[in-house]
Amino acid sequence: MVPSAKTESLRAILADAGSAVIALSGGTDSTFLVSFAATVRGLRVMAVTVSTPYMFSAEVEEAAMFCKVAGVDHRIISMEMPVSVITNPPDRCYRCKREVMKAVTGAAQEGGFAFVFDGTNSDDQHDYRPGLKALREMNIRSPLAEAGLTKNEIRELAREAGLEVSDKPSNTCLLTRFPHNTEIVAENLRRAEEAERIVKESGFPGARVRIHGDLVRIEFRREHFDSIMKEETRLRMSAALKNLGYHYITVDMEGYRTGSMNKNI
Repeated sequence: MVPSAKTESLRAILADAGSAVIALSGGTDSTFLVSFAATVRGLRVMAVTVSTPYMFSAEVEEAAMFCKVAGVDHRIISMEMPVSVITNPPDRCYRCKREVMKAVTGAAQEGGFAFVFDGTNSDDQHDYRPGLKALREMNIRSPLAEAGLTKNEIRELAREAGLEVSDKPSNTCLLTRFPHNTEIVAENLRRAEEAERIVKESGFPGARVRIHGDLVRIEFRREHFDSIMKEETRLRMSAALKNLGYHYITVDMEGYRTGSMNKNI
C-alpha cells in the first residue's frame, strides 16, 4: 500500500503550484500525474505532448485519447528531428530532452502557466538518466519524485484510479533501437516501429527490437524465452520482419536489459 503521506505530499505540491503544464509522453508516470493533477482543486493544468519522428505514434494517440476522455486540456506539438540528434550521439537523451522541454516551456509561457512538470519518479533519480541534467538546467519540476513516489507505487495508484496504463511496460524512444553515431532517417524509424509492433502482437510485450543495418537483434524478456523457442511462432515472426526488408533476424541470448546500446560508448 502506498503511504498516504506521499499522496498527500503530491497533492500539496500540485495545489501550491496554482497552474502548470505537464509534459505527457503517454507512459504510466506522466499519465498518472496528469490524471491526479486533474483532481486537485484550484490547479489550472494543461498536458502537452511533443510528437517527434522518433516517438511511437501509438503513444501520441493514446495520450490524446486519455486527455479527451479525462476532460484535460491537451496540446500536441509536432517537432521535426532536431539537428543535434540526427547522428544519434551518446548524449542523445540530454540533447533531445533539451529540445522537447523548450517546446513544452514555450507552450507554458504562451498560456501563462507558472510551472512545467514532468513524470520523473523517485527511482529515476537513482538510475542512469542523462535527461535529468536537462531538466535541472531548465528548472523543470518532477512532482512524483518530489513526493518520493517510486515506479511500483505509481503503478499501484494508477491501478486504483482505473488507468489502463497502470501495467504498461516502460518504454524508450525509437532512437534507442539504433547504435550510437548512426545517421537516423525517418524511414528507418518507421520500420523499427513496425517491427516492434509485430513482435509485441506476436505475444511478446516489452521486447526490444535493436536495428543493426539489415540485421534485427531482438531482446525478449526472460519469461518469454520458452515461448520464442516454438518453431511456428519463431518462423511466423521472422517472415513478417523480413517482409519489412530486414535480411537477418536474431535472438539476443542475454534477453532484454536497459541500455544495451550504451556498451560501446
